[in-house]
This record gives sequence, C-alpha cells and structure tokens, in this order.
Amino acid sequence: MTRAPDILAQDNPFLGILLMLGFCLLAPLGDAIVKLLGETVPLLEILTIRFVIQAVVLAVLVGMTGRSWYMSRRVFWLAWLRAFLHIAGIATVFAALRYLPLAEAMAIAYVMPFLMLLLGHYVLGEEIGARRAWACAVGFVGTLMVVQPTFADVGWPALLPLAVAVIFAFFMLVTRQIARETDPISMQAINGVMAALVLVPLSVLAERASAGLHYVALDQTEILLLAAVGITGTVAHLLMTWSLRYAPSATVAPMQYLEIPVAMFYGWLIFADLPNGLALFGIAVTMAAGLYIVMRERSMARTPPLEQP
Repeated sequence: MTRAPDILAQDNPFLGILLMLGFCLLAPLGDAIVKLLGETVPLLEILTIRFVIQAVVLAVLVGMTGRSWYMSRRVFWLAWLRAFLHIAGIATVFAALRYLPLAEAMAIAYVMPFLMLLLGHYVLGEEIGARRAWACAVGFVGTLMVVQPTFADVGWPALLPLAVAVIFAFFMLVTRQIARETDPISMQAINGVMAALVLVPLSVLAERASAGLHYVALDQTEILLLAAVGITGTVAHLLMTWSLRYAPSATVAPMQYLEIPVAMFYGWLIFADLPNGLALFGIAVTMAAGLYIVMRERSMARTPPLEQP
C-alpha cells in the first residue's frame, strides 16, 4: 500500500501554537466532564469507554492515511509497557478528580516536568545543571503549597495527582524511547488498541465485582458525556502530536501551562471551585518554575557546543 503524504510535516510554528492552544482548551474540558460523571458512573466504565473510543477513532485514521502498524519486537514490548502506564495514569487522574478541585489536581500533577528532568538525569544520564536543579526544587515547593490546603480539605486523595505525575513521567520516558521508531499517530492508535484489549476483558470480569467496578445503566446525558470524554481525550492528544510536527517542542511546550488557568476557569464555571490564597500562590510558583525549565531547555538547545581542542 502506498503511504499517504504527510501534510503535517510542514514547518509552521504559528499553526503549531494554535494546535497546542486547542489541546490546552480541550484536555481540561475532558477532565471537567470526567469530574461530572464521577458522581454517578464507576471509574472502570469511564476508563474503558474512553480508550475504546481512542482505539476506534485512531484505527480509522491510521487506515485512511495509510500509516503502518508495524513494530519491531523492542517497540512492541515497550508499547505494551506504555499502554499499561497510560491506563494507570488516566485511571489515577479520574480517581483524583472525584475528590479534588479541577485546578488543584492539574497544578499538583504538573510536578511531572520536574520529575522528567530528574529521571532524564538518573536514568538516561542527561545533564541537569544547577539552575534547572534549583528550578525543580522551587517547583516542588510550589506543588507542596497547593497540596497543603487541598490535603486539609480532602485528606490522602490530595496525593493522587503526585502519583499521576510519577506515572506519566515514566510514560513520557518510555515514549521518548520509541518515538523515533514509530509514527506518532500509529503509536497513539496502537496505545488505544492495547489499552482496550486490557480493559474490555477486565470490565467483563469485573461486572459481578464490587460497586466501584461494575457497570451501571447510563441515561442519554451520561452516554453523550462519556462520548465527549473519549472524543476530547483523543482529539486533544492528536492536537498535541500534530503541534509538535509543525513546531519544535521548545516553541509549544510553554503553552502547556495554559492548562492550569483553563482548568481553573472550567472549575469555577462548572463547579464554582476556586483555589484559596496559598494554593493560588503555589500554582503561580509551580508554573513559573516549569516555564523557567522550558525556557532554559530552549536556551541550552540554541547554545552551540564548545569545540574540543
């Protein structure tokens, strides 16, 4: 089969920024819908439908564009690890949203870039540098400022976004190991199919299990909201993937922090939730530290290496 031309390989930073903006608007909206559904629909049901929709939508897209499903043996096993990490990460996000306000959950989870930097250093041997190390420390302090008032309100579930950050840091580490060998759209489709192959049988087995696992009958509104969760999650990640095809990560990465104020807006609009003063200050500190790391990465990428004598 002749592979369809990749119209997304063009250099267009402005379009890349617009696509990342779309991601920042859609991803928190999907989380807000999950928070709404979490009051009546079991977590496993939401999770299964979300990944089944991803699998179906992206499988169709792979077929329409002539992309390949081929994976080497190494990539195959890493893809399975990535799928399990994705399931665990999304499940923990959904669990956290049952207890925490939207903006606080998002801000705490944004400790992930700092964890990625540390993992890159200790696992991949990448250089951090003193400035980025200090930014990591400041970012952790900001995160603790958000956790503290949230923990006082809801208890241990306030730590769930920290678990999300750890899981997705490993998820991104695995992604980096296979990204150069796999088309990004095919990789997302494979991820959805693998996750569905795990979750659908698990859902069948769990049908007679405890109340937290079994399925419930859905009304029309819940069906539409579940479809919206699957579609927003799938489209949001496609927008992120495509934004990186149009523009370098150094250009679009800072925009990801727009997710936090957007989540704050959705939290206020839908749930009448606003962070208190300490949490709001912590969110600002976390965002500032994260943006500094992104800008520092951009600066280091632009600095030519010193020539060896």
